[in-house]
Amino acid sequence: MNKPNAIVLVPDGVGVRNFVIGRFLNEMAQVFHPHVFDIIPEGMRHAYADAVDPSVTWMPLIPYRQSHLALLLQESLGYAHMYWANTHAMRRALARRPRGPFRSRAFMRTARLLGRTAAASGAIDLVDRAHCRVAARLPEFQQYREMFSRLEPAVLFCSHQRPTSVLPAVLAARSLGIPTATFLFSWDNLSSKGRIAAPFDHFLVWSAHMRDELITYYPQVPPEKIHIVGTPQFDPYGDPSMLWSREEFCRRAGLDPLRPVICYSGGDAGTAPEDPKHVAVLMGLVRSGLIRHNPQVVLRPVPVDDGARYESVCRQYPELKKLQPEWVHTDPGNWARVIPSAADVQFLANLTHHSDLNVNLGSTMTLDFGIHDRPVVNVAFDCSDPPIFGMPVYDYYYCYEHLQPVIEFGASRIARSPGELAQFVNAYLDNPALDREGRRRLVALQVGMPLGQSSRRIVEVLTGVCFPQADVPPKLCLST
Repeated sequence: MNKPNAIVLVPDGVGVRNFVIGRFLNEMAQVFHPHVFDIIPEGMRHAYADAVDPSVTWMPLIPYRQSHLALLLQESLGYAHMYWANTHAMRRALARRPRGPFRSRAFMRTARLLGRTAAASGAIDLVDRAHCRVAARLPEFQQYREMFSRLEPAVLFCSHQRPTSVLPAVLAARSLGIPTATFLFSWDNLSSKGRIAAPFDHFLVWSAHMRDELITYYPQVPPEKIHIVGTPQFDPYGDPSMLWSREEFCRRAGLDPLRPVICYSGGDAGTAPEDPKHVAVLMGLVRSGLIRHNPQVVLRPVPVDDGARYESVCRQYPELKKLQPEWVHTDPGNWARVIPSAADVQFLANLTHHSDLNVNLGSTMTLDFGIHDRPVVNVAFDCSDPPIFGMPVYDYYYCYEHLQPVIEFGASRIARSPGELAQFVNAYLDNPALDREGRRRLVALQVGMPLGQSSRRIVEVLTGVCFPQADVPPKLCLST
């Protein structure tokens, strides 16, 4: 019996990490014939294709060249959603004035005015439908429609809910009656990022907490269309075969296995512009002895960051180990075009497992290290006067909705001065069990499901979406 075709859209590098590297495509190929539309450069694709089931078919995602009207409606929708949802992060975004040439600023002001009007009048759905109609007139929609008509896929699955490049494919599938589903990428996306890019039929979420957030910010989504699956982002942390011994990890990283390891996880230059200065403060505290136990510090920049902005602090503190992520920058600075390696996924699993403590500025790495029961100190002090965001960084970031459980559960310690940074790092190095219950509660809330099984769960949901429940083998049924 031939397996039904399935479309898998992978519009960015994090989608490659979560759904190309790892188990997902092999799990998918047990039930479907996957056709992957991706952004992997042609010369790199074989490295990923060779590692998965040979039945997987690969092709590039069609570039989406929006018309002026489609872009205006898309930006207006984004503004409308921010005005309506009104989260702390969205208010921050709305407070930023448009920059650039006069025409660009005029364009964004028009989009903002339309968005404000749509939010106030309850007309967001009307703008959304108009946007979809305009996008469906563009050639990319017709190209996908012709391909999908030939392939007759049973389902379309998108690895990330936000990239607008997937809109023509989703609209083409819906026009043919093909069910569509998307995965919600991260714990902060619903409350602090932009509007979901396309009108998907089904939504795959990490946890019951994320399901409740989706209902809050998108009340038009029927609860029965939301499926709790965990996240493949953290599945490598549940795979013991990925782990090296501490000695092997330290050998690869150039570290001493007998000394504590502190990992500083960087953010991108826009959200964490003072990361190099925070690293310098940390290094100064270690070198002076104010942080005890003679720890060694490793710096892992965020993958989209090429690490150049840390050159000064690395020269000042040559004992700092900068471990640049093994991601290929096909379009520097563009998250969608930074492509991970399988080796980096394994290295990160070991870094989060073998580090004794993590320091970051409100990063998702709070979860990564929490999964391994590693203490986290979140920095929340300014290095510039006046503050670089126009207000204290604590007031700017630590009111965000996704960080409230971190604070409520006491899952990390938030350092509002260099002195507190030293105090909290010392406390955790003295007693790594401090705040363990808070970390456990945070992980239980956000991750929701046991590690290592999310790929299987996603395939089960997609199978259930395609076929009537009576026709689905029991092992492929997943309740939500």
